[in-house]
Amino acid sequence: MSQMSDAGFHCFAPDWLGFGFSDKPEKGYDDFDFTENEFHEELDKLLDVLEIKSPFFLVVQGFLVGSYGLTWALKNPSRISKLAILNSPLTASSPLPGLFQQLRIPLLGEFTAQNAIMAERFIEAGSPYVLKLDKADVYRLPYLASSGPGFALLEAARKVNFKDISSRIGAGFSSGSWDKPVLVAWGISDKYLPQSVAEEFQKGNPNVVKLQMIEGAGHMPQEDWPEKVVDGLRYFFLNYT
Repeated sequence: MSQMSDAGFHCFAPDWLGFGFSDKPEKGYDDFDFTENEFHEELDKLLDVLEIKSPFFLVVQGFLVGSYGLTWALKNPSRISKLAILNSPLTASSPLPGLFQQLRIPLLGEFTAQNAIMAERFIEAGSPYVLKLDKADVYRLPYLASSGPGFALLEAARKVNFKDISSRIGAGFSSGSWDKPVLVAWGISDKYLPQSVAEEFQKGNPNVVKLQMIEGAGHMPQEDWPEKVVDGLRYFFLNYT
């Protein structure tokens, strides 16, 4: 993000409500229940507060955040100028990591969600690399500071229907349904989502979707090889039509 800023882009990277160090609604209170529509509504409110009126570049990545970002885009195509997708479930064939299956199991899910090293282990398991200690600390710290992020993850994971969402994403961005430029920048060493997911998605709308494979990067290419991601984003946002 700092490299994109240095290149002249005005960047925002908000946490979803309940995650990181953002506010932690309590289940059954605060009029928030960690559903897809509620996350969409909170993003709408954030954009209003930031007074973002013109169509903008949206970058998404990941299973929960990436999926909800993409379904928000499908609801709001007029607000998107260009869309960049880093490794996210994009088709009905996208597999689901074991973590999300564990979170759905009573008691095991509660225990898993409060494991402070869960986030860094999830990232490392999808990557060809081990996180450096300073980066691992960034992901671990919110879970050490509060039980809120684990609770938010647990509730969100139990509400989400990945198969339904991935099917909607695959259909919603297909030819005849979506015409805004899309970049899929894909870490080909992703141990959660195979390269075939990105290729299947691109074939669904080949005139709109540009596919860029990033060698040496895994599930989170922005962590594994940020320079390559930035180069791809800069060229796409400034030149691709």
